[in-house]
Amino acid sequence: MQDAAVDRRSVLVRVDYNVPMSEGKVTDDSRIRASFPTLEFLLGRRACVVLASHLGDPEGEVVPELRLDPVAERLQALLGRPVRKLDDCVGSAVEAAVRKGGPGDLFLLENVRFHTGESKNDPQFAEQLSKMGELYVNDAFAALHRAHASTEGVTHFLPSYAGMLVQKEIEALSRLTDRPERPYVAVIGGKKAESKLGALRDLVGRVDVILIGGGVAFTFLHAAGRAVGASAVDPSVEDEIREVSRLADQKGTRIVLPSDVVIARAASASAETRTVPADEIPEGWIGLDIGPKTVERFAHEIEAARTVVWTGPVGAFELAPFAGGTRAVAAALARSHAFTVVGGGETGEALVELGQAQAASYISTGGGACLALLRGKSLPALEALRERQGEKPEA
Repeated sequence: MQDAAVDRRSVLVRVDYNVPMSEGKVTDDSRIRASFPTLEFLLGRRACVVLASHLGDPEGEVVPELRLDPVAERLQALLGRPVRKLDDCVGSAVEAAVRKGGPGDLFLLENVRFHTGESKNDPQFAEQLSKMGELYVNDAFAALHRAHASTEGVTHFLPSYAGMLVQKEIEALSRLTDRPERPYVAVIGGKKAESKLGALRDLVGRVDVILIGGGVAFTFLHAAGRAVGASAVDPSVEDEIREVSRLADQKGTRIVLPSDVVIARAASASAETRTVPADEIPEGWIGLDIGPKTVERFAHEIEAARTVVWTGPVGAFELAPFAGGTRAVAAALARSHAFTVVGGGETGEALVELGQAQAASYISTGGGACLALLRGKSLPALEALRERQGEKPEA
Protein backbone atom coordinates (compact mmCIF):
# COMPACT_ATOMS: atom_id res chain seq x y z
CA MET A 1 0.00 0.00 0.00
CA GLN A 2 2.83 2.39 0.82
CA ASP A 3 3.93 2.16 -2.83
CA ALA A 4 0.54 3.23 -4.20
CA ALA A 5 -0.30 6.72 -5.44
CA VAL A 6 -3.07 7.37 -2.88
CA ASP A 7 -2.73 11.12 -2.40
CA ARG A 8 -6.12 12.81 -2.76
CA ARG A 9 -7.62 9.73 -4.39
CA SER A 10 -10.63 7.66 -3.30
CA VAL A 11 -9.59 4.35 -1.76
CA LEU A 12 -11.89 1.40 -1.05
CA VAL A 13 -10.53 -0.36 2.04
CA ARG A 14 -11.75 -3.81 3.13
CA VAL A 15 -11.45 -3.95 6.91
CA ASP A 16 -12.62 -6.59 9.37
CA TYR A 17 -14.97 -4.91 11.81
CA ASN A 18 -16.72 -8.17 12.68
CA VAL A 19 -16.58 -7.25 16.35
CA PRO A 20 -18.44 -8.59 19.42
CA MET A 21 -21.64 -6.68 20.18
CA SER A 22 -23.99 -6.52 23.14
CA GLU A 23 -27.16 -4.43 23.38
CA GLY A 24 -26.17 -2.40 20.35
CA LYS A 25 -22.70 -1.56 21.60
CA VAL A 26 -19.25 -2.77 20.57
CA THR A 27 -17.80 -4.75 23.48
CA ASP A 28 -14.29 -5.34 22.08
CA ASP A 29 -12.86 -2.76 19.67
CA SER A 30 -9.45 -4.38 19.14
CA ARG A 31 -10.17 -5.19 15.49
CA ILE A 32 -11.19 -1.58 14.89
CA ARG A 33 -8.00 -0.29 16.49
CA ALA A 34 -5.93 -2.76 14.45
CA SER A 35 -6.97 -0.92 11.26
CA PHE A 36 -5.68 2.47 12.47
CA PRO A 37 -2.18 2.37 10.92
CA THR A 38 -3.72 1.92 7.46
CA LEU A 39 -6.42 4.53 8.05
CA GLU A 40 -3.96 7.07 9.42
CA PHE A 41 -1.60 6.51 6.48
CA LEU A 42 -4.36 7.08 3.93
CA LEU A 43 -6.05 9.97 5.71
CA GLY A 44 -2.66 11.61 6.25
CA ARG A 45 -2.30 11.69 2.47
CA ARG A 46 -5.71 13.26 2.12
CA ALA A 47 -7.27 10.21 0.52
CA CYS A 48 -11.04 9.82 0.61
CA VAL A 49 -11.40 6.53 2.45
CA VAL A 50 -14.39 4.21 1.94
CA LEU A 51 -14.50 1.29 4.38
CA ALA A 52 -16.21 -2.03 3.67
CA SER A 53 -16.79 -4.75 6.26
CA HIS A 54 -19.09 -7.56 7.27
CA LEU A 55 -20.64 -8.18 10.69
CA GLY A 56 -21.94 -11.62 11.58
CA ASP A 57 -23.50 -13.79 8.90
CA PRO A 58 -26.94 -12.47 7.89
CA GLU A 59 -26.89 -14.76 4.81
CA GLY A 60 -27.89 -12.09 2.32
CA GLU A 61 -30.72 -10.66 4.42
CA VAL A 62 -30.91 -7.23 6.05
CA VAL A 63 -30.74 -7.92 9.80
CA PRO A 64 -31.16 -4.71 11.83
CA GLU A 65 -29.05 -6.06 14.71
CA LEU A 66 -26.14 -6.51 12.29
CA ARG A 67 -26.09 -2.99 10.88
CA LEU A 68 -22.74 -1.22 11.24
CA ASP A 69 -24.04 1.98 12.87
CA PRO A 70 -22.62 1.07 16.34
CA VAL A 71 -19.29 0.30 14.68
CA ALA A 72 -19.28 3.70 12.95
CA GLU A 73 -20.08 5.34 16.28
CA ARG A 74 -17.20 3.58 18.00
CA LEU A 75 -14.79 4.25 15.12
CA GLN A 76 -15.64 7.95 15.19
CA ALA A 77 -15.08 8.14 18.95
CA LEU A 78 -11.73 6.38 18.71
CA LEU A 79 -10.42 8.38 15.75
CA GLY A 80 -11.78 11.70 16.91
CA ARG A 81 -12.96 12.59 13.42
CA PRO A 82 -16.29 12.30 11.54
CA VAL A 83 -17.27 8.95 10.07
CA ARG A 84 -20.16 9.00 7.62
CA LYS A 85 -22.09 5.73 7.80
CA LEU A 86 -24.01 4.89 4.59
CA ASP A 87 -27.21 2.85 4.49
CA ASP A 88 -26.02 0.38 1.87
CA CYS A 89 -22.75 -0.74 0.33
CA VAL A 90 -23.70 -0.52 -3.36
CA GLY A 91 -26.17 1.37 -5.52
CA SER A 92 -26.60 4.77 -7.11
CA ALA A 93 -27.31 6.59 -3.82
CA VAL A 94 -24.15 5.19 -2.24
CA GLU A 95 -22.07 6.00 -5.32
CA ALA A 96 -23.41 9.58 -5.35
CA ALA A 97 -22.58 10.05 -1.66
CA VAL A 98 -19.04 8.77 -2.14
CA ARG A 99 -18.50 10.96 -5.22
CA LYS A 100 -19.29 14.00 -3.11
CA GLY A 101 -16.59 13.03 -0.63
CA GLY A 102 -13.45 15.08 -0.53
CA PRO A 103 -9.83 14.63 0.59
CA GLY A 104 -9.67 13.31 4.16
CA ASP A 105 -13.31 12.19 4.27
CA LEU A 106 -14.12 8.82 5.83
CA PHE A 107 -17.11 6.66 4.91
CA LEU A 108 -18.30 3.31 6.28
CA LEU A 109 -20.46 1.23 3.97
CA GLU A 110 -23.25 -0.97 5.31
CA ASN A 111 -22.66 -4.67 6.05
CA VAL A 112 -21.55 -6.28 2.76
CA ARG A 113 -23.13 -9.59 3.80
CA PHE A 114 -26.60 -8.05 3.51
CA HIS A 115 -26.15 -8.98 -0.18
CA THR A 116 -26.01 -12.59 -1.38
CA GLY A 117 -23.43 -11.54 -3.97
CA GLU A 118 -20.81 -11.06 -1.28
CA SER A 119 -20.34 -14.65 -0.11
CA LYS A 120 -21.01 -15.98 -3.64
CA ASN A 121 -18.19 -13.76 -4.97
CA ASP A 122 -20.60 -12.55 -7.64
CA PRO A 123 -18.69 -10.53 -10.29
CA GLN A 124 -21.52 -8.05 -10.77
CA PHE A 125 -21.65 -7.31 -7.04
CA ALA A 126 -17.84 -7.02 -6.93
CA GLU A 127 -17.96 -4.56 -9.82
CA GLN A 128 -20.58 -2.48 -8.01
CA LEU A 129 -18.33 -2.38 -4.93
CA SER A 130 -15.37 -1.34 -7.06
CA LYS A 131 -17.18 1.86 -8.01
CA MET A 132 -16.57 3.13 -4.46
CA GLY A 133 -12.88 3.77 -5.06
CA GLU A 134 -10.10 4.37 -7.58
CA LEU A 135 -7.84 1.96 -5.67
CA TYR A 136 -8.48 -1.03 -3.43
CA VAL A 137 -6.68 -1.93 -0.19
CA ASN A 138 -7.34 -5.18 1.66
CA ASP A 139 -6.58 -4.78 5.36
CA ALA A 140 -8.94 -7.54 6.54
CA PHE A 141 -6.49 -10.28 7.49
CA ALA A 142 -9.22 -12.26 9.26
CA ALA A 143 -11.12 -12.58 5.95
CA LEU A 144 -8.18 -13.47 3.67
CA HIS A 145 -9.15 -17.15 3.65
CA ARG A 146 -12.51 -16.32 2.07
CA ALA A 147 -12.90 -15.73 -1.68
CA HIS A 148 -15.74 -13.22 -1.35
CA ALA A 149 -16.66 -10.28 -3.55
CA SER A 150 -15.19 -7.69 -1.18
CA THR A 151 -11.97 -9.66 -0.60
CA GLU A 152 -11.18 -11.39 -3.91
CA GLY A 153 -13.71 -10.33 -6.53
CA VAL A 154 -13.06 -6.60 -6.34
CA THR A 155 -9.37 -7.10 -7.18
CA HIS A 156 -10.45 -7.90 -10.75
CA PHE A 157 -11.69 -4.32 -11.16
CA LEU A 158 -9.26 -2.06 -9.25
CA PRO A 159 -5.50 -1.74 -8.70
CA SER A 160 -5.15 -3.66 -5.44
CA TYR A 161 -2.78 -3.55 -2.49
CA ALA A 162 -2.22 -5.08 0.95
CA GLY A 163 -2.86 -2.86 3.96
CA MET A 164 -0.53 -2.45 6.92
CA LEU A 165 -2.38 -4.92 9.17
CA VAL A 166 -2.16 -7.64 6.52
CA GLN A 167 1.57 -6.92 6.16
CA LYS A 168 2.06 -7.06 9.92
CA GLU A 169 0.14 -10.34 10.28
CA ILE A 170 2.01 -12.09 7.46
CA GLU A 171 5.37 -10.96 8.85
CA ALA A 172 4.53 -12.13 12.39
CA LEU A 173 3.06 -15.47 11.36
CA SER A 174 5.95 -16.25 9.04
CA ARG A 175 7.90 -16.99 12.22
CA LEU A 176 5.60 -19.97 12.70
CA THR A 177 5.90 -21.26 9.14
CA ASP A 178 9.51 -20.52 8.17
CA ARG A 179 11.77 -22.77 10.28
CA PRO A 180 10.13 -22.16 13.68
CA GLU A 181 12.29 -22.61 16.76
CA ARG A 182 11.69 -25.90 18.56
CA PRO A 183 10.16 -27.34 20.63
CA TYR A 184 7.06 -26.11 18.81
CA VAL A 185 3.80 -26.50 20.80
CA ALA A 186 0.23 -26.04 19.56
CA VAL A 187 -2.65 -25.54 22.01
CA ILE A 188 -5.96 -26.51 20.39
CA GLY A 189 -9.26 -25.79 22.13
CA GLY A 190 -12.69 -24.51 21.23
CA LYS A 191 -16.14 -26.05 21.34
CA LYS A 192 -16.30 -28.36 18.31
CA ALA A 193 -13.86 -31.05 17.23
CA GLU A 194 -15.11 -30.91 13.64
CA SER A 195 -13.96 -27.30 13.21
CA LYS A 196 -10.43 -28.20 14.33
CA LEU A 197 -9.98 -31.49 12.45
CA GLY A 198 -8.28 -29.98 9.43
CA ALA A 199 -5.91 -27.99 11.60
CA LEU A 200 -5.07 -31.02 13.72
CA ARG A 201 -4.38 -33.17 10.69
CA ASP A 202 -2.10 -30.57 9.09
CA LEU A 203 -0.28 -29.59 12.29
CA VAL A 204 0.74 -33.19 12.97
CA GLY A 205 4.33 -33.42 11.85
CA ARG A 206 4.71 -29.62 11.75
CA VAL A 207 4.70 -29.26 15.55
CA ASP A 208 6.25 -31.31 18.33
CA VAL A 209 3.40 -31.29 20.85
CA ILE A 210 -0.36 -30.68 20.60
CA LEU A 211 -2.17 -29.82 23.84
CA ILE A 212 -5.91 -30.41 23.49
CA GLY A 213 -8.55 -28.74 25.66
CA GLY A 214 -12.05 -27.33 25.39
CA GLY A 215 -14.87 -29.29 23.83
CA VAL A 216 -12.41 -30.80 21.33
CA ALA A 217 -10.83 -32.82 24.15
CA PHE A 218 -14.04 -34.66 25.01
CA THR A 219 -14.46 -35.99 21.47
CA PHE A 220 -10.84 -37.23 21.65
CA LEU A 221 -11.49 -38.87 25.01
CA HIS A 222 -14.75 -40.44 23.84
CA ALA A 223 -13.05 -41.73 20.68
CA ALA A 224 -10.50 -43.44 22.95
CA GLY A 225 -13.28 -45.19 24.88
CA ARG A 226 -13.21 -42.93 27.95
CA ALA A 227 -16.30 -42.07 30.04
CA VAL A 228 -17.18 -38.43 29.41
CA GLY A 229 -20.65 -38.28 30.98
CA ALA A 230 -22.92 -35.77 29.25
CA SER A 231 -20.04 -33.75 27.79
CA ALA A 232 -20.54 -32.55 24.22
CA VAL A 233 -18.96 -34.95 21.73
CA ASP A 234 -19.21 -35.38 17.97
CA PRO A 235 -19.35 -39.12 17.21
CA SER A 236 -19.42 -38.45 13.46
CA VAL A 237 -15.75 -37.40 13.46
CA GLU A 238 -14.38 -40.02 15.88
CA ASP A 239 -12.92 -42.21 13.14
CA GLU A 240 -11.02 -39.19 11.85
CA ILE A 241 -9.92 -38.33 15.39
CA ARG A 242 -8.47 -41.81 15.78
CA GLU A 243 -6.72 -41.41 12.43
CA VAL A 244 -5.17 -38.10 13.61
CA SER A 245 -3.90 -39.92 16.71
CA ARG A 246 -2.37 -42.69 14.57
CA LEU A 247 -0.78 -40.13 12.27
CA ALA A 248 0.69 -38.30 15.28
CA ASP A 249 2.29 -41.54 16.50
CA GLN A 250 3.81 -42.14 13.07
CA LYS A 251 5.22 -38.62 12.75
CA GLY A 252 6.43 -38.26 16.32
CA THR A 253 4.01 -35.51 17.40
CA ARG A 254 2.86 -35.95 20.99
CA ILE A 255 -0.84 -35.35 21.65
CA VAL A 256 -1.57 -34.43 25.27
CA LEU A 257 -5.17 -34.80 26.47
CA PRO A 258 -6.55 -33.58 29.82
CA SER A 259 -5.90 -35.85 32.79
CA ASP A 260 -8.49 -34.08 34.94
CA VAL A 261 -11.41 -31.77 34.25
CA VAL A 262 -13.81 -29.41 35.98
CA ILE A 263 -17.39 -30.63 35.64
CA ALA A 264 -20.93 -29.47 36.43
CA ARG A 265 -24.47 -30.63 35.77
CA ALA A 266 -25.11 -27.52 33.66
CA ALA A 267 -23.11 -24.77 31.97
CA SER A 268 -24.04 -22.12 34.50
CA ALA A 269 -22.10 -19.59 36.54
CA SER A 270 -23.97 -20.77 39.65
CA ALA A 271 -23.63 -24.51 39.05
CA GLU A 272 -22.03 -26.87 41.57
CA THR A 273 -18.61 -27.91 40.27
CA ARG A 274 -16.28 -30.85 40.84
CA THR A 275 -12.82 -31.79 39.63
CA VAL A 276 -12.51 -35.39 38.50
CA PRO A 277 -10.18 -37.55 36.38
CA ALA A 278 -10.90 -36.90 32.71
CA ASP A 279 -12.02 -40.50 32.16
CA GLU A 280 -14.31 -40.67 35.18
CA ILE A 281 -16.98 -38.08 34.45
CA PRO A 282 -20.26 -39.31 36.01
CA GLU A 283 -23.41 -39.71 33.95
CA GLY A 284 -25.33 -36.45 33.69
CA TRP A 285 -22.25 -34.27 34.33
CA ILE A 286 -20.56 -32.07 31.71
CA GLY A 287 -16.87 -31.36 31.30
CA LEU A 288 -16.42 -27.58 31.07
CA ASP A 289 -12.75 -26.83 31.79
CA ILE A 290 -9.38 -28.49 32.23
CA GLY A 291 -8.42 -29.35 35.82
CA PRO A 292 -5.39 -28.32 37.93
CA LYS A 293 -3.21 -31.35 37.03
CA THR A 294 -3.83 -30.68 33.34
CA VAL A 295 -3.07 -27.00 33.85
CA GLU A 296 0.25 -27.96 35.41
CA ARG A 297 1.10 -30.31 32.51
CA PHE A 298 0.11 -27.78 29.86
CA ALA A 299 2.10 -25.04 31.60
CA HIS A 300 5.18 -27.29 31.73
CA GLU A 301 4.98 -27.96 27.99
CA ILE A 302 4.45 -24.28 27.17
CA GLU A 303 7.29 -23.06 29.38
CA ALA A 304 9.69 -25.58 27.78
CA ALA A 305 8.75 -24.50 24.25
CA ARG A 306 10.47 -22.05 21.92
CA THR A 307 7.42 -21.53 19.71
CA VAL A 308 3.75 -21.73 20.75
CA VAL A 309 0.53 -21.21 18.79
CA TRP A 310 -2.83 -21.27 20.57
CA THR A 311 -6.26 -21.39 18.99
CA GLY A 312 -9.45 -22.03 20.94
CA PRO A 313 -10.17 -21.51 24.67
CA VAL A 314 -9.57 -24.63 26.80
CA GLY A 315 -12.77 -24.16 28.81
CA ALA A 316 -16.07 -22.27 28.95
CA PHE A 317 -14.19 -19.07 29.85
CA GLU A 318 -17.30 -16.89 29.60
CA LEU A 319 -18.53 -18.49 32.86
CA ALA A 320 -16.36 -17.66 35.89
CA PRO A 321 -16.19 -21.20 37.37
CA PHE A 322 -14.75 -22.51 34.08
CA ALA A 323 -12.36 -19.71 33.13
CA GLY A 324 -9.44 -20.99 35.21
CA GLY A 325 -7.90 -23.21 32.53
CA THR A 326 -7.88 -20.53 29.83
CA ARG A 327 -6.52 -17.98 32.31
CA ALA A 328 -3.78 -20.42 33.39
CA VAL A 329 -2.72 -21.13 29.80
CA ALA A 330 -2.49 -17.37 29.21
CA ALA A 331 -0.34 -17.03 32.34
CA ALA A 332 1.95 -19.81 31.09
CA LEU A 333 2.34 -17.95 27.78
CA ALA A 334 3.27 -14.81 29.69
CA ARG A 335 5.97 -16.70 31.65
CA SER A 336 7.33 -18.47 28.58
CA HIS A 337 10.45 -17.32 26.75
CA ALA A 338 8.99 -18.69 23.51
CA PHE A 339 7.60 -16.74 20.57
CA THR A 340 3.88 -17.12 21.30
CA VAL A 341 0.98 -16.47 18.96
CA VAL A 342 -2.73 -16.51 19.78
CA GLY A 343 -4.84 -17.31 16.75
CA GLY A 344 -7.38 -14.54 17.06
CA GLY A 345 -11.13 -15.07 17.00
CA GLU A 346 -12.64 -16.38 20.23
CA THR A 347 -9.23 -16.98 21.82
CA GLY A 348 -8.24 -13.36 21.41
CA GLU A 349 -11.59 -12.25 22.80
CA ALA A 350 -11.09 -14.58 25.78
CA LEU A 351 -7.72 -13.01 26.62
CA VAL A 352 -9.17 -9.51 26.43
CA GLU A 353 -12.13 -10.51 28.63
CA LEU A 354 -9.82 -12.16 31.17
CA GLY A 355 -7.44 -9.19 31.26
CA GLN A 356 -4.63 -11.22 29.65
CA ALA A 357 -4.28 -9.36 26.35
CA GLN A 358 -0.53 -8.87 26.94
CA ALA A 359 0.17 -12.56 27.59
CA ALA A 360 1.21 -13.47 24.05
CA SER A 361 3.98 -12.18 21.82
CA TYR A 362 1.37 -11.64 19.12
CA ILE A 363 -2.42 -11.89 18.97
CA SER A 364 -3.62 -12.39 15.42
CA THR A 365 -6.86 -10.69 14.38
CA GLY A 366 -7.91 -13.76 12.40
CA GLY A 367 -8.70 -17.21 13.75
CA GLY A 368 -9.57 -19.00 10.52
CA ALA A 369 -7.04 -17.11 8.39
CA CYS A 370 -4.30 -17.66 10.97
CA LEU A 371 -4.98 -21.41 11.06
CA ALA A 372 -5.12 -21.65 7.28
CA LEU A 373 -1.74 -19.96 6.99
CA LEU A 374 -0.18 -22.21 9.64
CA ARG A 375 -1.58 -25.28 7.88
CA GLY A 376 0.12 -24.24 4.65
CA LYS A 377 -3.19 -23.51 2.94
CA SER A 378 -3.70 -20.89 0.27
CA LEU A 379 -5.45 -17.65 1.30
CA PRO A 380 -7.52 -16.74 -1.79
CA ALA A 381 -7.76 -13.02 -1.06
CA LEU A 382 -4.02 -12.80 -0.38
CA GLU A 383 -3.22 -14.67 -3.58
CA ALA A 384 -5.44 -12.22 -5.48
CA LEU A 385 -3.36 -9.31 -4.16
CA ARG A 386 -0.13 -11.05 -5.10
CA GLU A 387 -1.38 -11.78 -8.61
CA ARG A 388 -2.59 -8.23 -9.24
CA GLN A 389 0.47 -6.52 -7.66
CA GLY A 390 -1.25 -3.16 -7.70
CA GLU A 391 -1.72 -3.17 -11.46
CA LYS A 392 -4.93 -1.94 -13.00
CA PRO A 393 -6.82 -4.99 -14.29
CA GLU A 394 -7.55 -5.19 -17.98
CA ALA A 395 -11.12 -4.34 -18.93
